[in-house]
Amino acid sequence: MQLRALRGAILFREDNKEEVTERTAQLLREMIQRNDISPEDIVDIIFTATDDLHSEFPAAAARHIGLTHIPLLCARELDIKGSTAKCIRVLMHFYTRKHPHELRHPYLEGARQLRTDLPE
Repeated sequence: MQLRALRGAILFREDNKEEVTERTAQLLREMIQRNDISPEDIVDIIFTATDDLHSEFPAAAARHIGLTHIPLLCARELDIKGSTAKCIRVLMHFYTRKHPHELRHPYLEGARQLRTDLPE
């Protein structure tokens, strides 16, 4: 088993607790499902949120779907002029037998434009 990193992102229509929790959970489930990841193999998850999202910690979604034993960290995305708004990005470290080119990085709800170079 090798340590790998997986990226993903999702965009939001509104900044409210329900949407942040539901969409972040959707992204995490998609990351896990697309890559056949066992929660026991996840090392940690880092979340970043743009400055226009304030209603909930993205890590709350991980706890909501049962990822209670994993270290989580929330941070602010850099506020760069012209960058994508209402966006949460995720970086997940986990152990797997898959090679990096086999990983599928989900960019959902319009976020695909952020990383068109990564396999989805």
